[in-house]
Amino acid sequence: MALHLVQPQPQPQPARPKLIIEGVSKRFFSKRATVEALENVSLSVSEGEFVCLLGPSGCGKSTLLDIMAGLTKPESGEVLADGQRVTGPGQQRLVMFQEPALFPWLDVMGNVLFGLKLKPGLTNHQRREIAVHYLRLVGLEKFQHAYVHELSGGMKQRVALARSLAPDPQILLMDEPFAALDALTRRKMQDELLQLWDETQFTVLFVTHSIAEAIKIGNRILLLSPHPGQVKAELNSTGRDGDPQAAANLESEIHAMLFAEAVEEERPVHV
Repeated sequence: MALHLVQPQPQPQPARPKLIIEGVSKRFFSKRATVEALENVSLSVSEGEFVCLLGPSGCGKSTLLDIMAGLTKPESGEVLADGQRVTGPGQQRLVMFQEPALFPWLDVMGNVLFGLKLKPGLTNHQRREIAVHYLRLVGLEKFQHAYVHELSGGMKQRVALARSLAPDPQILLMDEPFAALDALTRRKMQDELLQLWDETQFTVLFVTHSIAEAIKIGNRILLLSPHPGQVKAELNSTGRDGDPQAAANLESEIHAMLFAEAVEEERPVHV
């Protein structure tokens, strides 16, 4: 009787870390006080992952994002992007802020083309083709000659998103980019961002203080506690699964964690 040997199937390799934060701490000094913004924060973001950094105001979310971007130096610890230590800003890590920060003297096309200055070696024709491509992705191809004052808040953020994506960054760092938008526009921008991410699979770290937003758009949620900022919990998001009950349960769980943290912080210390 012939024996049929079963060949072992290759195991899928885990996605390699795109961004690693190791033991990052940061303090801010003033004449009146020392603020412990971050203490011994460690986390990683895999290639192609969409991670939401969630926490209340003052927990150090934006400070941590600035450190990842190379805009602020940590007091201790380090940030590695593709295995290389981050010592300053780099074109592989682009930041999209809450305010679009568009140039009012440039039209929509000019603003997106400005971002492409980060990619040397391209002809003007190639830059324009890339800009048109991303304006088409964000639904603004027909508005490429409009100026900033002619755009709504949501349209401005679409331009900012196109400008951020056009240089093809390895990592997109987003600091509450939809916080200033009305609820309907914010929801539309979330949907459009998810569609773009599904198409391109760029790596995203998205800072937000909205629990519902984090559940809807992130595959993974990192919950930061304040004073000093530390990673309190890591949760897999259920918002994309389309199960309203699972999303509601996760939202209740996060609310409970944040409430417990707030109560603990307000509890008087007896000496």
